[in-house]
Amino acid sequence: MRIHPHPPAAKVKQLLAACKLPGADLEDEHFEHFFGCGEQADPKGVVGVELHGKFGLLRSLAVDQTARRRGCGKRLVKEVEQYAAGRGVQSLYLLTTTAEDFFAALGYRRVERAQVPEAIRNTQEFSSLCPASSSVMVKDLAG
Repeated sequence: MRIHPHPPAAKVKQLLAACKLPGADLEDEHFEHFFGCGEQADPKGVVGVELHGKFGLLRSLAVDQTARRRGCGKRLVKEVEQYAAGRGVQSLYLLTTTAEDFFAALGYRRVERAQVPEAIRNTQEFSSLCPASSSVMVKDLAG
């Protein structure tokens, strides 16, 4: 499956809804930092990143049931990590309720909410969209 930038916003929102992930806060400018997996017009997987200086928030990794276990998710995460690192991000954070093992296998480690930088804590996803019971994970991209 091919990885490409800028999947159609409507398709991203549709896939997020199907995977029961938050997307209510996504505005047009967010989609500049999204990637898709599969056909440009109909991605089977998506991921995005919010850039906050040297910190980033990986968000909205969603893969359609029909495309799971084919490497789409791993390839999307690798792409968004490279993209973020190329823009000066040193640490990439995420919140998850269901995929902690998946992200741990990709080098992310769980951290306490109090350890998360203010720039990330102030995002809508962190502060209001994801439940407080979500696992918070981080991966250092520098070095």
